[in-house]
Amino acid sequence: MTTIAILELTIKPENVADAPAILTETLEATRAFEGNLGCEVLFDNADETHVSIVERWESVENDNAYRAFRQTPEGSSRLGTIVADRKLTLYTVRDDI
Repeated sequence: MTTIAILELTIKPENVADAPAILTETLEATRAFEGNLGCEVLFDNADETHVSIVERWESVENDNAYRAFRQTPEGSSRLGTIVADRKLTLYTVRDDI
């Protein structure tokens, strides 16, 4: 079943200008990861420090493999250097409803 991962980020105010470049760099690997069906980046119109990333995965197993990859030296990114807080929520797409 398709899995949607929504990652809500709070960017450190002093790093707002750096966020687009670092997100672009980080999401290059995300989009290339096996099972990724696409990513969208949403910038909050009312709060420049609030960014949401919507990732679409073929399965929860693909998402789990991706999260494990990001914990390795090969999967590390500079995203953590600009983020003050993050929240990840996973959803299952139900085609039967």
